[in-house]
Amino acid sequence: MTTLRFKMVEEAIKRKALEVKSPEALASEYFGIHVFNREKMAKYLPEETFRTLVDSVDKGTPLSREIADSVAQGMKKWALKLGVTHYTHWFQPLTGGTAEKHDAFVEMDGKGGMIEEFFGKLLIQQEPDASSFPNGGIRNTFEARGYSAWDATSPAFIVDTTLCIPTVFISYTGEALDYKVPLLKAEQAVNKAATGVCRLFDSGVSKVMSYLGWEQEYFLVDEGLWAARPDLMLTGRTLIGHESAKNQQLEDHYFGTIPTRVMAFMKDLECECLKLGIPVKTRHNEVAPNQFELAPIFERTNLANDHNQLLMAVMKKIARRHCFRLLLHEKPFKGINGSGKHCNWSLGTDTGINLLSPGKAPQENLQFVTFLVNVLMAVYKYNGLLKACISTATNAHRLGANEAPPAIISSFLGSQVSEVLDRIEKSDTEDVIRMDAKAGFHLNGITHIPELLIDNTDRNRTSPFAFTGNRFEFRAVGSSANCAKAMIVLNTAVAEQLTTFKKDVAHLMQQGKSKENAIYSVIKEYIRKSAPIRFDGNGYSEAWKKEAYERGLDCETSIPVILQQFIVPDVVKMFESQGVMTAKELEAREEVYVETYTKKLQIEGRVLGDLAINHIIPVASRYQNILLEKVDRMSMLFSSEKLHALACYDMEMIERLSTHISEIQNIVEQLSNARKKANKIRNEKEKAMAYHDTVLPLFDKIRYHIDKLELYIDDEMWPLPKYRELLFIR
Repeated sequence: MTTLRFKMVEEAIKRKALEVKSPEALASEYFGIHVFNREKMAKYLPEETFRTLVDSVDKGTPLSREIADSVAQGMKKWALKLGVTHYTHWFQPLTGGTAEKHDAFVEMDGKGGMIEEFFGKLLIQQEPDASSFPNGGIRNTFEARGYSAWDATSPAFIVDTTLCIPTVFISYTGEALDYKVPLLKAEQAVNKAATGVCRLFDSGVSKVMSYLGWEQEYFLVDEGLWAARPDLMLTGRTLIGHESAKNQQLEDHYFGTIPTRVMAFMKDLECECLKLGIPVKTRHNEVAPNQFELAPIFERTNLANDHNQLLMAVMKKIARRHCFRLLLHEKPFKGINGSGKHCNWSLGTDTGINLLSPGKAPQENLQFVTFLVNVLMAVYKYNGLLKACISTATNAHRLGANEAPPAIISSFLGSQVSEVLDRIEKSDTEDVIRMDAKAGFHLNGITHIPELLIDNTDRNRTSPFAFTGNRFEFRAVGSSANCAKAMIVLNTAVAEQLTTFKKDVAHLMQQGKSKENAIYSVIKEYIRKSAPIRFDGNGYSEAWKKEAYERGLDCETSIPVILQQFIVPDVVKMFESQGVMTAKELEAREEVYVETYTKKLQIEGRVLGDLAINHIIPVASRYQNILLEKVDRMSMLFSSEKLHALACYDMEMIERLSTHISEIQNIVEQLSNARKKANKIRNEKEKAMAYHDTVLPLFDKIRYHIDKLELYIDDEMWPLPKYRELLFIR
């Protein structure tokens, strides 16, 4: 391994940036060329089919199988012209990634030959083996049938020579086995509830949509160095490794010049994304060395989530083309920033109004405050559930460290918005709600710099759920996550709260209050009730943890315990009342999430034990023998007194090495026994708790001693690429 390490370091240093030829056309000219979007639909579908399909996408009207046949023929004709040979139903099982099975566009012609064919029944429905995916006991090997079904609201696209058809994935008995089904249902729920509230202000609103703008953070590591790190290869993070003398403390990587190899990767990636209709816009260095970010233009939540799932797959493929490995783990390196996927969420009407953007008129601001306060109420009532939807074995390492938000859900509003809410709560009349426009200022002494506009909120990087002027930024979501997991919870919780709000307003109106007075009265009460969720201070402080507990917020830190939020009665009632998920589906998901947590720790425990016993201890022992031999030979030349003076450091180092080696061996044995004991537990929740309580704490104890050995052992003998090599060779 030592030889491998230096060979990989040498190869990594020699790598040059690949030449990436950008298309000669403007991005707008090749955007979506691999997507069966409305432009392609209009070209390849009969006029009646096109109108019916668009009506289905926009209004949710069902499609007949006859129309599906017509769509399939148009898709096939378009795809074959681009060299496509296969098709697949592309769906999102509870693994967190995507799944696909490729079938060729061929059928026997009855004459001993073949013809290219694609029928509507193949477009509409396929039958994957449901028992082979995480399902929480809904499907078994002896009852394995599942269905994937076409989601017409997300356009088909081409990857390489395969036509990918976005689909939902359900069991034979109808339960959702994916993220798309409940996401689509949550979208419908928030549309229905929000439209009802909007009509209190504007009767012309007929639809409300949720929008998502994700910010994808990631690390890039040279492929050779990655291959020489079994922990990175098998777990996605470094289980051992002493921090580099230089990491991010100089704050010189954030927004710095993008490294040449990385820029070539980014250009290649952006070109592929644009062809696939992913509207990527922003790229930059992130805070940690070799950490970067990519962000798109906002889209409807369902499509935005599909695009993020597709993006992660494309990123991995393009990274390998450039001899990188993409790291989406939330905390691949200890001591520096982890990676998140900030989900910027908002609601918009079909009349073009952003419901979370302050208006210019009092009526508009009353509507803005209504939706803002209802979101706060939803986050307050279901703060434990919101934490559960972002809690995983991998994200647990990130939350609360190095600029990541803490594992306590709170909401930052900023001084101006907070003052408005406080004023409403204390007022006795229907005061005019006024939001100041962006203030401007000039830099003193520099006359040529234009006027700068100041937003109505600051930024609080320690807030898990921050209002940022015209949207909420859910910053606690992990970089490897499927955004749908968080969006399902958020949209459903907001839908439930808006439904309650409308009932409360209607109740006051029945008592004789005017509509405006009823709205104002309910808002005042909600502001008071939701006050505990509002926090504009430092989320990292110990004082906040104590205060959050006193406020009644969920402060649990054990992931297995946190995940139980999915099946508490109030949560089940919420999901069922909004028609998003049943109790059976929620129980299945909770079981899947708990099992996944345990399996992640099982893998990490095995890898760490292997690294310690088979990679580190042998090297440490060899180095110790070198020192022993050195001291032994010196003893032949010098007196005991002289030897002690000349070899005291070596003898002290031998003792240190012996101590650390012995401790590693002892703790690895404890780890093995703890895993064996936990594995015998049949109840999955209890097993996960055992792994959290008895297995996980031993990881850092083993790491401590191995990282000390890394400091002591001859660099030329150390077998694994070090942090300085992983983070600074680009």
